[in-house]
Amino acid sequence: MANKSYSLAHTKWMCKYHLVFTPKYRRKIIYNQYRKDLQEYIRTLCKYKGVEILEGHMMPDHVHLLVAIPPRISVSSFMGYLKGKSALMMFEKHANLKYKFGNRHFWSEGYYVSTVGLNEETIRKYIQDQEKHDIAQDKLSVKEYEDPFK
Repeated sequence: MANKSYSLAHTKWMCKYHLVFTPKYRRKIIYNQYRKDLQEYIRTLCKYKGVEILEGHMMPDHVHLLVAIPPRISVSSFMGYLKGKSALMMFEKHANLKYKFGNRHFWSEGYYVSTVGLNEETIRKYIQDQEKHDIAQDKLSVKEYEDPFK
């Protein structure tokens, strides 16, 4: 799968990116109904632009995507489109979110992007194991507090 190249009229390409983006204020909001709706919206919006989702996972406070973006679309314009339209769709269906996030600002401003190259399997494994890693990290970081008045 790592060597699969796509083609346009006069172009062969293999542009894969690892994207990570978060809700505004890094709120842990992506769960239950919001998660299902966001998955549906992201799939639909990617299909509209001709972007293939190779791997994806939604954590409570961020989203990981491994996508193949055609070279006719820049990563920044695609992310602007994806975050903007998905936010509008979320606020349209879940009007109560405006009290937590303000007027139509669901996602935080920035995002993380990394080119994948030929190590696609490593990135896929990282995305799949992200939740397990976060849970293990939370268990390790629990501090034992001592009573200061002993």
